[in-house]
Amino acid sequence: MSIYGDYIKSVIRTVPDWPEKGVNFRDITPLLQNSAAFRKLIDSFVHRYQEMNMDAIAAIDARGFIIGAPLAYELGCSFVPVRKKGKLPFKTISETYKLEYGHSEVELHSDAFQKDDRILLMDDLIATGGTMLAAANLIQRSGGHVVETATIIDLPELGGSQKIRDAGYSVFAVCSFNEDE
Repeated sequence: MSIYGDYIKSVIRTVPDWPEKGVNFRDITPLLQNSAAFRKLIDSFVHRYQEMNMDAIAAIDARGFIIGAPLAYELGCSFVPVRKKGKLPFKTISETYKLEYGHSEVELHSDAFQKDDRILLMDDLIATGGTMLAAANLIQRSGGHVVETATIIDLPELGGSQKIRDAGYSVFAVCSFNEDE
């Protein structure tokens, strides 16, 4: 957790019963609208990764882009989008993952990384971990090396961060929420 974790957590809005009854949705919009909080969020990642010599930030469509792009700029490395199927215009590789009801797919340009590039994989939130694992698998298949997975929010009770760790990837979250918070 970041030194700003408690502050950032306090700025995130919880919307009860959305998108369905019983779900507490963690809304990062207030975090993005608050310039001081957004700066602290990006600084949390910069301080963690500034000496790790990343070659690229790979960020997951679409909220991962919000934090991945400014972090890539701050770290002086490239930015690579991991997109939903059908959104990239060049030759791609893809990975399918399970959703609660059905499957989805993420894609990456086949030439996104060089062999052994050091990659930080980012998204806004880890719930069940399916999207993050699919993206990590894509990076590994393309020759990149996932140094760590990073997110604003971890929802540990849903098991995703543990599943990512069990697959051999390190996980960093700025803050976490339990279901009853």
